[in-house]
Amino acid sequence: MPCRDVIPKPVQKPHPPMWIACTNRTTIELAARRGLGALAFAFVDPAEARHWADVYYDIIRSDECVPLGHSVNANIAVVTGFSLHSERAEAIRRGFDGFHFFAYALRQLVVHHTIPGHSDIWDRYEAQRGSALEDAVAAARDAGDDYADTIGTPADAVRWLKEAEGSGIDHVIFLQQGGKNRHIDICDSLRLFGSDVLGEFTTGREERDAAKADELAPYIEKALARKEWMRPLERDEVPVVEASVVHAVVPSSPIS
Repeated sequence: MPCRDVIPKPVQKPHPPMWIACTNRTTIELAARRGLGALAFAFVDPAEARHWADVYYDIIRSDECVPLGHSVNANIAVVTGFSLHSERAEAIRRGFDGFHFFAYALRQLVVHHTIPGHSDIWDRYEAQRGSALEDAVAAARDAGDDYADTIGTPADAVRWLKEAEGSGIDHVIFLQQGGKNRHIDICDSLRLFGSDVLGEFTTGREERDAAKADELAPYIEKALARKEWMRPLERDEVPVVEASVVHAVVPSSPIS
């Protein structure tokens, strides 16, 4: 790969953190071995999340971790759907299709043949969805106060996020702009999150982050010591690709 100047420079020092998408759960192990952050979809239950968090951090602390980058980004992040409303059923009706369409479309684009400008993935999604939306509403109603999801009420979201936090998840990425989700509904969800959910997790966050960094510091130092660092290139070794300039020929026109 030819050397390139990156301008403007990133804010992070020494470098922006590196992540790898883990659509396959076993890729979480690869992420840990290479000192990368693991970016996965939400886990089915807290027990599954705890299992993979333990696997990830056990490798980070072991001799198997040999960083790919210039630093170790020891973090697990999950992507999950997001829709909040004071009425759970309404939150599900607003947010269910957006998140499930996102997951469906991702599979379609990766696995199945699509023709840009002609394939209608939304129609395919609706055709196979069946009664899934109303089934989700009914299941949420039956769960009562045991329901925990970020597509629900603020109290539901707090329960789900506390479970994720307790399972060892470091970051949660909310996806709410999928499908035909309305902008006004997205904004309403964000306001509810700010007023009724976020405060449950801000207190003590800096202390928790500092404690985690201190605990992992000796392991990360050993991991970086195992890394085989590339020798900086000398000036005459830098492969430079000259920019190509195409001169447009503009025909002259008489000025009347």
